[in-house]
Amino acid sequence: MSLRAILHLCLHIAVPALLAWLFWRPQFAKAWMLLLLGWVIDLDHLLADPIYAPNRCSVGFHPLHTAPAVLVYAGLTVPKRTRVFGIGLLLHIVLDAIDCVWMRVTA
Repeated sequence: MSLRAILHLCLHIAVPALLAWLFWRPQFAKAWMLLLLGWVIDLDHLLADPIYAPNRCSVGFHPLHTAPAVLVYAGLTVPKRTRVFGIGLLLHIVLDAIDCVWMRVTA
């Protein structure tokens, strides 16, 4: 596994932790877990062949990483009940998009 891939996975853990600590400190653990649930959208990788391709950009390729899906995730940030989960989904997409940029820069 490349250094970029390891850093990408670490960011998927650390950035939600930082956001939970900064904005929901009294409920840190609950907020962090809800933000980490953003990883659920990676289930769409199971539809791809191969399931994991280290130099494939997820954004725009996998169904749950497309613009229509992102609009749904943005909608989830409106109701208070689903807000943190929606933020976690959007954060996941942003981190994946950053990884796509890193792939292009380092290629």
